[in-house]
Amino acid sequence: MNPFIIVLFVIADIIVLILIIALVSKKDYSIQRSINIHAPAQKVFNYVKYIKNQDNYNKWVMTDPAMQKIYKGIDGQPGFIYGWNGNKKAGEGEQEVKSVDEGKNIMTEVRFVRPFPGTSFLTTTTTPLSDNETRVDFKTESTMKFPMNIMIPMISGMLAKDMDITNKNLKKILEAS
Repeated sequence: MNPFIIVLFVIADIIVLILIIALVSKKDYSIQRSINIHAPAQKVFNYVKYIKNQDNYNKWVMTDPAMQKIYKGIDGQPGFIYGWNGNKKAGEGEQEVKSVDEGKNIMTEVRFVRPFPGTSFLTTTTTPLSDNETRVDFKTESTMKFPMNIMIPMISGMLAKDMDITNKNLKKILEAS
């Protein structure tokens, strides 16, 4: 048999195998990262509830310092929208505050336009551990359509790493002030 035909069959088999794996793989993911910060819970919450403060600690927001940003509404309140349009790495999208449980958590919806369209839900929760120590939990959840769902393990690892960097940046800021 012609070597070219053999190579085509091997490539076709690999593509079919990848599609089968994607077909049976999960389509949802949830990643949660936590950090303890030596600061009172109310101070921590009052900082993380303002989306504009993410400019100072969020790994993704800091990807493109020159990106265009728009704000609609009152920061820290439901309905506030933070929009961005940046370089290839930063992409384009918007984050909307969906709910605020004062002193406890803030829930947002992140809508991506590029590099890939999609929606994720982010919950930031602050839990007092003592008068001067607070646990911050960042949780992101989303769904990826077939066949892109095959990338969930890779994306989950990347997101977890970026969330850890975000947490360390936040800890540094809040413990220094």
